[in-house]
Amino acid sequence: MAEAASATDPIGGATARVGRYRWVIIGLLFAATAINYVDRQMIGVLKPTLQAEFAWTESDFAHIVFWFQLAYAIGYVSFGGIVDRLGARLGYTIAIVIWTISHMAHGLASGVTSFAAARFGLGIGESGNFPAGIRAVTDWMPQRERALGIGIFNAGANVGAIITPLLVPFLVLWLGWRAAFFLTGIFGIIWLIAWWLIYRHPREHRRVGKAELAWIEQDPADPQTKIAWTRLLGMRETWAYALGKFLIDPIWWFFLFWLPGYLFERYDMDLKTFGLPLAAIYLISDFGSVAGGWMSSRMIKSGRSPNFARKATMAFWAACVLPIWFAQSIDSVWVAVLVIGLATAAHQAFSANLYTLPSDLFPRGAVGSVIGIGGTVGALGGMGMALFTGYLLDTTGSYELLFAICASAYVLALLVVHLLTPKLKPVEIPA
Repeated sequence: MAEAASATDPIGGATARVGRYRWVIIGLLFAATAINYVDRQMIGVLKPTLQAEFAWTESDFAHIVFWFQLAYAIGYVSFGGIVDRLGARLGYTIAIVIWTISHMAHGLASGVTSFAAARFGLGIGESGNFPAGIRAVTDWMPQRERALGIGIFNAGANVGAIITPLLVPFLVLWLGWRAAFFLTGIFGIIWLIAWWLIYRHPREHRRVGKAELAWIEQDPADPQTKIAWTRLLGMRETWAYALGKFLIDPIWWFFLFWLPGYLFERYDMDLKTFGLPLAAIYLISDFGSVAGGWMSSRMIKSGRSPNFARKATMAFWAACVLPIWFAQSIDSVWVAVLVIGLATAAHQAFSANLYTLPSDLFPRGAVGSVIGIGGTVGALGGMGMALFTGYLLDTTGSYELLFAICASAYVLALLVVHLLTPKLKPVEIPA
């Protein structure tokens, strides 16, 4: 991961070996993201169970997902500003308190309205995960390591998605679905205690030595000029990130919330049998998240520009999504797992690089706000995708068009990013 370096020459000397405490912080972010996705994905894993109990249509389920995504859009843009003002430590604390309480509230729900209300609260809280996490990576990692750091903590999403279909059916069969929400909420409480005890800014942390601090701060200092939100919204660089999120985030939401039901229906599975194929898909995804971050970080370390490294990596992984176009025609469940798993891995690899663009393009004090804008725009796309998916499945019962949209979204997203930021140059802030 991190390479040896000097306290006086953080780029490449060898007088003192750089510490590695920043990777402990990445580990905390990884754990938070895993918990975030356990809480987020449970509604998808329990979709067949809840549909059977409450007689939901696909559109009923889509409206529950819609309210989560609406809250996510509102919360994401809010948490971007909160994190910029309060920092990652306090911003993350606020987020996980809200989402843990809301997650446990699902255990008290009794229909579409109450589930939608619980999902709304969950969306508000969970929207703080990535603005706070990426701000923490920006504070703790030099540019050359950020894509790898983001890739590792983003891989927590896949670990959470792996754990959920293995753990939740067991809890449901043992104690019922209501107890499953209460018990999994304990993970967030444990993480919050660890976060509050361990996390500090690197300059304030007693475990960070001079050599590691020099390594973390090796990049040129950010301009101190504040950038107003109205100004950020007028910048092409902001929209390169935001429109990329608008195109790819709905695909990930689709995988997360509708893939369990798809496996149930297409391959005639039940609560006891669908967990292993679903876990295998997200295990493959984990590889993509780390590999995508590693690829561009490695190119930069070898002398390639961030512009070439980020876009070449995204182009490779966009191509890896294309086979999912034909997923519905695959009769073997395990061949389908490989094809869908490749697509979800490619999403995570592509996303890890897209997430680095705000820190590549903007000064540190604006990163959280740009992340918030992009997350909100992405959630708006997800809201539309949820309603469209519910309508399409209720009227046709076919996933073919949905998989075609998945296959083409990443190529289009890369094209938009390139057209808006052809050289990926940091924005110039007048004095």
